[in-house]
Amino acid sequence: MGAVTFDTLKYVETLKEAGIPDNQARAQSEALKEVLNAEVAAKHDIKELELKIDARFEKMQGEFTLVKWMIGFNLAMSVSILFKIFS
Repeated sequence: MGAVTFDTLKYVETLKEAGIPDNQARAQSEALKEVLNAEVAAKHDIKELELKIDARFEKMQGEFTLVKWMIGFNLAMSVSILFKIFS
C-alpha cells in the first residue's frame, strides 16, 4: 500500500491564513495526517488477495477430488471382498 505524502506545515499555514487559531490548525493537521496514513486496502491489494484465495481453493478442490477417488476405490474394494466372502 502506498503512503500519501502530506505537507503538514503548509496545511497549518493555509489554515492560519484563513483565520484558524494556531493550536486548532496544528490539531487539524495532525488529525488529517493520521487519517491519510491509515492503512487502507487499494484495488490492487484486494485483487492480489482474491488471486491468493482462488489459488488456495483450486488446490483444495484438487485434494478433495483425490479423496473422493480414494473413498470410491476403497468402497469398491470392500464391496468386492464382501461379495466374494458371502457368495
